[in-house]
Amino acid sequence: MKHPTFLKQVCSSLPRQAKVVAVRIHRKLRAARPRSPGIVGAMSLALFTVLVAYVLSPVSSQTRPRTISEDARQDAGRGARSPNDVVKVDVDLVTIDALVLQKDTARIVGDLKKDDFILSEDGARQTITHFSQDSLPLSVLLLVDRGGCLDPFGTQVRTAALDAIAHLKATDEVALMTYHNNVELLQGFTRDRAAIADALNNVPPHDEQAEHCLNKAFADAADYIQKAGNPIGRRVIVAITGVTRNFDCPDGPSGNFAARAVYESGAVVCGIIPKTADQALENGIMIWATRMGRLGHAPYVDLQTLANETGGELLQDKPENLDVTFQTLMNHLRSRYSLAFVSSNKKRDGTTRKLKVDVSPTAQKPMGKLIVKARRSYVAPRS
Repeated sequence: MKHPTFLKQVCSSLPRQAKVVAVRIHRKLRAARPRSPGIVGAMSLALFTVLVAYVLSPVSSQTRPRTISEDARQDAGRGARSPNDVVKVDVDLVTIDALVLQKDTARIVGDLKKDDFILSEDGARQTITHFSQDSLPLSVLLLVDRGGCLDPFGTQVRTAALDAIAHLKATDEVALMTYHNNVELLQGFTRDRAAIADALNNVPPHDEQAEHCLNKAFADAADYIQKAGNPIGRRVIVAITGVTRNFDCPDGPSGNFAARAVYESGAVVCGIIPKTADQALENGIMIWATRMGRLGHAPYVDLQTLANETGGELLQDKPENLDVTFQTLMNHLRSRYSLAFVSSNKKRDGTTRKLKVDVSPTAQKPMGKLIVKARRSYVAPRS
């Protein structure tokens, strides 16, 4: 596909930071091999948006080299487990994390009982066989974005993350991955808070020339958390990024593959978004471009969709306020209910089955309308 002349002229007139965004959009849409002329319109409009926005509000460059020490690689290797080391649990037992909030106040509802929940699979009510709250350990995988125009992991965000992790229970484990064009495991799952703090303080430099390869990041994160996460714990992937949508990087697995891997892992996906005007611009451009890209069937990953489907949430605030945001997320993770059931559908066919978790009208009545955040589907085991 040839580049329209006016797009070249637009790119040549942009400030350097805007060129990075423009070239990235151009490269992604070409790599996606669009099958509809509509994709050209998406590209043109996105680039025009870049021009207008950056004329009004220029952004400074933050290019730095990306290096990872050999010690970090060795530490990461010690945290991983081989597939043969994974402890097997009842594969027919389906576990669900559920966060219950009051709709009007967003306050956590923490005093519900097993009989207060209604759980159904493909419309058929299921029997809850296991029920608890804040009793199972957490396996938290931090996934830090190091690509794109802006660095989402500045000093304030790092400090907020360190403070939040320090308040986890001693039985909770944490791992750290970073991603851009490639994915790196910097620290395997550990309960050693000093090891995690050291990894967070030595996150590789941001690379504005690199991509936000969400498809690679979540495929690798799902694979690792399923193999190495505590088999009896609750699994959570927390992405720290400024970009919540992006086209699939062509040299990685598809976004659909990555999403299915996440669903099969049983992990809850959450996001921490450092909110700034520049972040809103870059993210807005990618959201618009991916929406238009659907006309040409250009594949992409949407972090909000992953959160919705797994019962997670995206929380955003200004970097200086993220200490409270991180703590809110940790409180929500600790306050989630754990439900489990054995499906009444005994077919082991590997199909995706829809889930719905509600609080009974009787339980809701004294508290008003309640919102339940829980995974919306799971993949059945295959014989």
